[in-house]
Amino acid sequence: MPILGIIPARYASQRLPAKPLADIGGKSMIRRVYEQSMLCPDLAKVVVATDDTRIYDHVHAFGGEAVMTLPTHPSGTDRCAEVAEKLGGAFDIILNIQGDEPFLNPIQLTELVQMFAYPDTQIATLGKRIETLAELLDEKEAKIALDHSQRALYFSRSAVPYLKGIPQAEWLAHHAFYKHIGLYAFRADVLREIPTMPVSILEKAEGLEQLRWLGKYVVRVGFTTFETFAIDTPADLEEAKKYL
Repeated sequence: MPILGIIPARYASQRLPAKPLADIGGKSMIRRVYEQSMLCPDLAKVVVATDDTRIYDHVHAFGGEAVMTLPTHPSGTDRCAEVAEKLGGAFDIILNIQGDEPFLNPIQLTELVQMFAYPDTQIATLGKRIETLAELLDEKEAKIALDHSQRALYFSRSAVPYLKGIPQAEWLAHHAFYKHIGLYAFRADVLREIPTMPVSILEKAEGLEQLRWLGKYVVRVGFTTFETFAIDTPADLEEAKKYL
């Protein structure tokens, strides 16, 4: 089961232009993500998918692999689909690895891949148990409602499920809530289909791409204990440098 890791990387980020090339302790952000991904023994190949020659040249300069893509893709998933197609269908599973998480733990990629031990899994992603009420109520964090087999039923910016008859301050004591960690893995045939799917009503309402896939595909959620550190703003970048 050959597995490909793809790291989408755009130059024109609105809140932090040239984000993939931002320096963090002497290495660019995209290089840190690439090197962390390469530590995962499950991946046969890792490539950066970019629409900018500056990122493309930079990746090749540090010895990585990069593929140029169209500049018009609305999401990283669409960019991954183009790269998978260009590579000729040589891979059974394709991982979409976020290019703005320089402290990615390669174990998380293994946790994703393990979800395909279930034959019905078509898409895999990760969830981390929520530990504080503030995190549960944070609208910036997507939450996941799951069934007994770790299949995603719904993603929401609200706390799901709602616990009837229990004060909200006590919810965490009565139910295991999970936040969504935005790493994805797709069976190759599923990834080819996704760019052709229309935006769904629920996706528009919540602003969550993964809601487009529910109802058509089995999305299984692996559990991780590792936190992620996404960099979206100059303030996030400064925090990353302090963390390092």
